[in-house]
Amino acid sequence: MLGGVTRAVETIRASLEALGHSVLVVAPRMAGALPQPGVLRVPAVPAPTYPDFALPLPVGPRLTRALRALDLDVFHAHHPFLLGGTAGRLARSLGRPLVFTYHTLYDKYAHYVPLPRAAVARQALAWSTRFANQADVVIAPSEALAERIRSQGVARPVEVVPTGIDLGWFQPGNRTDARAALGLAPDRPLLVYVGRLDREKNLDFLLEAFAAVLRVRPDAELLLVGRGTRELSLRATTARLGVAHRVRFVGGVPPADVVAFYQAADVFVFASTTETQGLAVLEAMAVGRPVVAVRASGVEEAVMDGVTGLLTAEDSSAFAAAVTEILEDAGLAAKLAGGGREVARRFAAPVLAARLVGIYRRLLGADSVPD
Repeated sequence: MLGGVTRAVETIRASLEALGHSVLVVAPRMAGALPQPGVLRVPAVPAPTYPDFALPLPVGPRLTRALRALDLDVFHAHHPFLLGGTAGRLARSLGRPLVFTYHTLYDKYAHYVPLPRAAVARQALAWSTRFANQADVVIAPSEALAERIRSQGVARPVEVVPTGIDLGWFQPGNRTDARAALGLAPDRPLLVYVGRLDREKNLDFLLEAFAAVLRVRPDAELLLVGRGTRELSLRATTARLGVAHRVRFVGGVPPADVVAFYQAADVFVFASTTETQGLAVLEAMAVGRPVVAVRASGVEEAVMDGVTGLLTAEDSSAFAAAVTEILEDAGLAAKLAGGGREVARRFAAPVLAARLVGIYRRLLGADSVPD
């Protein structure tokens, strides 16, 4: 199962290629990663505190020469600390534009580094800001993030271009058929979460809210689709809350299979407060499932309270009440589902990829890049 940044890169690549552009993705070598056309894997080692995350080793002179020889037009970095430095050095040496998409609130991930958290957070903020100020254009996936990075000292031009979603794939489907395919009960109220099982996703809160839902709807079930560092801890939390019999840990799911879990849901639930956009929320909306989420920047630009879903404070009782309201009001559920599908159309991957091409064209000169 891919994380948000990886999915974003995959979507951008596919969309740019569909528009007729050649794209080379340079990424760390991951255990189990299969060879892919247009993807160059560089040597890497597993991160000691997060085995699913690979730390690329320094790119050697031979590979650097090979990349230089490709005569690439634009270097687009998606991470400031990993291969972003390589992209920046190549762009400068070749006189090519550097674009950087600021995907992540890096200071919110300091707990993955086994050093004093406050110091790591400050350094992450400083380094990511410094890297952004080396780019010709910085892409932010939401207006909220654009405002934030400007306020933290990013002085380069910032453009808001959300990551798009494949509306041809994330489509409404028959709930009963999806549940049958997944071996799920056809008539049980079903809450679904899709994403990593990691600290920043706020899943302990989500489980507390689900415990409150069960007090009203004891037949409800929660599916956690994904894997991560907190799975064992979260299983312990379900036991402590007495909800283990109603929570299913699905594990990692291939990207092609995720859509069925959205289609099976009655409500998509999302408690993260660190999102810069929230791709999973958009995917659920595209499939036509109402969303309940914690009110937070990034997510708020997709989930319009009362239109595409319900937003609540980070209060388990309020969150549970919102979920229960949707489960018990079919008219409201249908209204939110329809609103979500309408808003999701604005995030169609080809449209947003065309906006990226417009930025590339402007940086290179209007006649340098075909539409």
